[in-house]
Amino acid sequence: MKTWFITGGTPGGFGMAYAEAALERGDQVVLTARRPDELREWASVHGERVLVLPLDVTDAEQVRGAVQAAEERFGGIDVLVNNAGRGWYGSVEGTVDETIRRTFDLNLFAVVEVVRAVLPGMRSRGSGWIVNMSSLAGLVGVQGFGYYSAAKFALEGLSETLRQEVEPFGVKVLVVEPGSFRTKAYAGFQDEPVDERVDAYLGLVEGIRAAFVDQDGKQPGDPERGVRAVISAMEASEPPHRIVLGGAAYDAAVALHENALVELRRHEKLSRGADF
Repeated sequence: MKTWFITGGTPGGFGMAYAEAALERGDQVVLTARRPDELREWASVHGERVLVLPLDVTDAEQVRGAVQAAEERFGGIDVLVNNAGRGWYGSVEGTVDETIRRTFDLNLFAVVEVVRAVLPGMRSRGSGWIVNMSSLAGLVGVQGFGYYSAAKFALEGLSETLRQEVEPFGVKVLVVEPGSFRTKAYAGFQDEPVDERVDAYLGLVEGIRAAFVDQDGKQPGDPERGVRAVISAMEASEPPHRIVLGGAAYDAAVALHENALVELRRHEKLSRGADF
């Protein structure tokens, strides 16, 4: 029986899908959320195999306290799923500084805090999985979400290095890159005002917001199927370093890498010519 520690346990999202999948496998789950009361009724059905904890992942002290509570309750954490995160829209030039910092605090620095809190236990036991929920936006820049893309790009690079560093200790790292999935991620955009400082981008940003509001509830991705794909990847004889989720996301990722390779080879002479 494994113990899962999952951040971002908002009902209807990937966090809950991970929790349900783990419980179906007979495992134990620590599910964290900023509003844990939303999970009380769900947790009561599963008895002692579930621990719901309040957690703002941007609060380092809360992170350490939650990890300690999980380890004291279940004896250790076998699978960490860094799922908490979201994006705020705005142009690169016109996004207010507070939003930029909030984006990186939640999508990058909070992940660092959780990883640092969980890793000592995993290293001491010589095993563990760290699943970092990135995004297709961590591969392909998305207009209007430049800072979200930047934070996810950074998470990708961090995960690559982390994987190499923890491998000798029996700890594995998987990056998950979902496309458009039918979670509640788009729902909040309906009532969120456009806060754009540069008028030249206002039409672009308003159009992006309208498109996301219109897509809410119509996203093609199924979180439950996505989580099953992630677990299958973890159980593969040679687990991948990353997995893209969703058909359109897969096509976009393949096109990105194929085009990048063509461009790289086209300018090979320039690249090699930079050496002494």
